[in-house]
Amino acid sequence: MHSSTTASRRRRSALTLGGAAALLVAAPLLTGCGDDAHPGAAAVTGGERISMGQLQSKVEAVRDAQRSAPQGQEMIKGSGQLTRAALDGMIRERIVKQAAKDAGVSVTRREVGKYHAELRKQAGGEKRLKDALLQQQAVAPSQIDGWLRMQVAVDKISKAKKIDPRTPQGNAKLRKIFSRTSEDLHISVNPRYGKWDVKASTLGHSSEPWLRDLTGKQQDRQQQQQQAQPQM
Repeated sequence: MHSSTTASRRRRSALTLGGAAALLVAAPLLTGCGDDAHPGAAAVTGGERISMGQLQSKVEAVRDAQRSAPQGQEMIKGSGQLTRAALDGMIRERIVKQAAKDAGVSVTRREVGKYHAELRKQAGGEKRLKDALLQQQAVAPSQIDGWLRMQVAVDKISKAKKIDPRTPQGNAKLRKIFSRTSEDLHISVNPRYGKWDVKASTLGHSSEPWLRDLTGKQQDRQQQQQQAQPQM
């Protein structure tokens, strides 16, 4: 009964942030000093280090926010493999930044602010937006601006390439772009967190879309397609 109520409440949410489950399929929280090639590094992208300290700081910000939330224990339990997912996100941010540069697009504070306002309105207020991002995307309040900037950048790259990333075909095309960028950056990951998949442009075997479906339109389209299929 509890799971049914929870599922119903999530379906009614103004924000339908698809891919949260995929985001959290990662490795357990790990600590250490890095590999021999890059001591103290969790990963290296384009010669730029992501230090163990940076990674742990990102994880702790999320954990602190979760501990302060009413359903904190439930969120912590559901994101037990947060560290690897956090590293995946940090690497993706750098890939998107380079891909945007290659595509000749940039993101302004005004664009981020506008997108923030749109999501705030959809969610029914800033608090509900923060709660949704923390629960569904493991994004701490202090990380929201960076998350929004990445989403806007992906959207602008898609438009520049005339791609609709909210469709399976469009997302596949977008993955190819990021895969090429990923290859150019020569990404190296500390073995304790896994291996970077250049083809999928992700850490591990996640099939998470690069652009989140924030409106639920993709889910609606999928349901319509399923209903349109002839019954056997």
